[in-house]
Amino acid sequence: MTSKKIFFRLLLLFIRKNQYNKPHEIYLIIKSSSLSIVRTQEHLYRQDEYFNLESGSALPGFQLKYTTLGELNPEKSNVVWVCHALTGSSNFVDWWGALFEEEGPFDPREYFIVCVNTLGGCYGSTGPLSVNPESSTPFFHDFPTITNWDIVRSFDLLRTHLEIEKIHTLIGGSLGGQQALTWAIYNPEVCINLIPIACNAFHSPWGIAINESQRMAIEADQTWQMRNANAGSNGLKAARAISMTTFRSFEAFQLQGEKTNRLDQYRAASYQRYQGEKLAKRFDAFSYWTLTKVMDNHQVGRKFRSPEDALRKIRAKTLVIGID
Repeated sequence: MTSKKIFFRLLLLFIRKNQYNKPHEIYLIIKSSSLSIVRTQEHLYRQDEYFNLESGSALPGFQLKYTTLGELNPEKSNVVWVCHALTGSSNFVDWWGALFEEEGPFDPREYFIVCVNTLGGCYGSTGPLSVNPESSTPFFHDFPTITNWDIVRSFDLLRTHLEIEKIHTLIGGSLGGQQALTWAIYNPEVCINLIPIACNAFHSPWGIAINESQRMAIEADQTWQMRNANAGSNGLKAARAISMTTFRSFEAFQLQGEKTNRLDQYRAASYQRYQGEKLAKRFDAFSYWTLTKVMDNHQVGRKFRSPEDALRKIRAKTLVIGID
């Protein structure tokens, strides 16, 4: 059985075990005797008041771009909130589409799915390339240090704005898993079911070292100190290549195979370059820098006596999925 099938089976078992206590209400839109196609919708949420940050700094307001799929039922009991990974966007069907298709684990005919582009990102939410209203120029290097505690507070403000009292399932992977875990601690009464994937209660020295190596690659790019959107682009390519060696195992690279008579132009080498080029076309070095720092300063126990004490605050039924 493939790891993907195992992943889906775990999710389905967890979801079925923790379903509503009443019959499901399936919402379908019928037009001219045909079933309409369920489509994602994009939205913006703006907060104009100063937003104090854990670092002691503040943002002069912020905006969050979020994507929804499906319909909120009258009881508002069918919310699935998705937290994306480091370089993700709010358009969750692009990267986790199989989870949210009809007959999938989170069928959009049954659930109302929400995903927000994180603060510090570059897909519509306030981040380093956003214009600072106090200077009328982009933040660039001056974007303040943010944490997952800050990010989940912004999510919780949006949740309140949407008048959602309970989240049926909160799910996220990597950076998104860190955020899901933090949110379930920050506001334990909101989340009913929690699925953190490939994440941690605090970032390890090994993980911090990897992220610092990536930021060093960005720093080595001579354009990094420039105040423009493309600054550090070549460094970002190298940073992504570094990260790919942690995403894939020795065995995974072995599966690519190599012709033993080659002196250069190896498949593994071209794969690394391809991944770097691919990311640089859709992401910027400023957000990468900012969000790797968020991963590094992730520590659920910072506001408690210990990480264990913090984790005891979680009230949600929890399925933790690790990836070896």
